[in-house]
Amino acid sequence: MNNYKILLVEDDTEISEMLKSYLETEDYEVLCAFDGQEACRKFDEVFVDLVLLDLMIPKISGMDVMRHIRQNSFVPIIILSAKDTESDKTLGLGLGADDYITKPFSVVEVLARIKANLRRTTQYDHTSAADPVILTAGDLSMNLSDYTLTKKGKRVELTAKEFQILKLFLQNPKKVYTKDQVYSLVWNDAYCGDENAVNVHISRLRSKIEDDSRHPQYVVTVWGIGYKLGEIK
Repeated sequence: MNNYKILLVEDDTEISEMLKSYLETEDYEVLCAFDGQEACRKFDEVFVDLVLLDLMIPKISGMDVMRHIRQNSFVPIIILSAKDTESDKTLGLGLGADDYITKPFSVVEVLARIKANLRRTTQYDHTSAADPVILTAGDLSMNLSDYTLTKKGKRVELTAKEFQILKLFLQNPKKVYTKDQVYSLVWNDAYCGDENAVNVHISRLRSKIEDDSRHPQYVVTVWGIGYKLGEIK
């Protein structure tokens, strides 16, 4: 028994029952919610390890459910949606989703994505005792014990992947990372050529930590190669 608990938010009962049945055969515990209001209530009442979230749900939209979750939690969120345009994916990832699966999908693909995100979270939650508790750069201070970031003493709210990307750069301030290296290390999965996922998260991270995101000082682009931590004075 893996003891992982998943909140499945899906108003299509056929899809919900299919996913629940399959995931339970893989030893996951699955809680189902069929609308946004029920999803927020169950998330607040029960600790879950991951959320599978359909965007087109009644009462409260999937996007608003995600905003509610991200107020207090870094739990992995995987969007399940029939919307497959780049703008929809960008919006979902920008609001805090960790992954995006378009319908129709195979249950095997969903399981693979769940395992990848839970594997990443497990590594993320077990910082080595040798790692420093506080990482700093300029006005930024990252606390690895409670996963918080402050700038000039003020809390900056990051999603789990934004936090991991910045942590990667702070821990290796001299190293330049290609997009595929960022993807492989942060998503803990083989790079599949999806530059947009990395671009969106870097852009959102910059909008939160930079004084001027058009002229970044913390996460800088090394043209033709990738990204690195800026040389902050």
